[in-house]
Amino acid sequence: MVEPADPLPILAGRVSPYRPVARDTVQEQVYRQLKEVILDGEIEPGATVTIQGLAEAFGVSAMPVREALHRLSESGALTIVAGRSAGIPALSVERLRDLRRVRVEVEGLAAAWAAVNVTPELLARLDALILRMESFTEAVDRKPFVPANREFHFAIYRAAGSDSLLAVIEPLWLQIGPYLALLRGSGNWRTANRQHRLIRDALARGDGAAARIALQDDIEEAAAILASLIEQ
Repeated sequence: MVEPADPLPILAGRVSPYRPVARDTVQEQVYRQLKEVILDGEIEPGATVTIQGLAEAFGVSAMPVREALHRLSESGALTIVAGRSAGIPALSVERLRDLRRVRVEVEGLAAAWAAVNVTPELLARLDALILRMESFTEAVDRKPFVPANREFHFAIYRAAGSDSLLAVIEPLWLQIGPYLALLRGSGNWRTANRQHRLIRDALARGDGAAARIALQDDIEEAAAILASLIEQ
């Protein structure tokens, strides 16, 4: 049996020939892609990207790029330079400490909440990401560690089952993500992998308190090394 089509909307007392259009605009697509680039540390601190260069890379006009950059600058992820380019804002020790204080609270809470929603699929995904990060730690090109690390954390945060909490965490990562690549060669990534296993094992036991502590330790250790690098 063929299902009847959705009724057309009524416009000024008569049936309208128009239907609602998709809200996924070009500007939104550019914004999402730029957000992923920043989260994965593809724009390094000190580097800048131009509106024209991004427009050519995305195959769009300058307008959606400009709008996306302004949205990201409002969240503190980017700084607009002379209206034509953008870069990662400088990270002071004071700002890093502020981000750390907030992150340990909200991300630790997400790990605790995730412990009651653990599935075999989640554990398998975390195991695969830990193995991937361990292989990148020993590789000559360690750049892929950052996106794998981000994917590990956000798999846990999504498992917390709270869109509201996720909406708080993501802007924090937009501000700290580009700086995590600076930890390359510091020895922190090996430490982080040990913490990741502690987080994973705590989640497997359903121990939200232990998962929270292990994740907070992961954030604290990375922040301490970043602070010393910034001070230098």
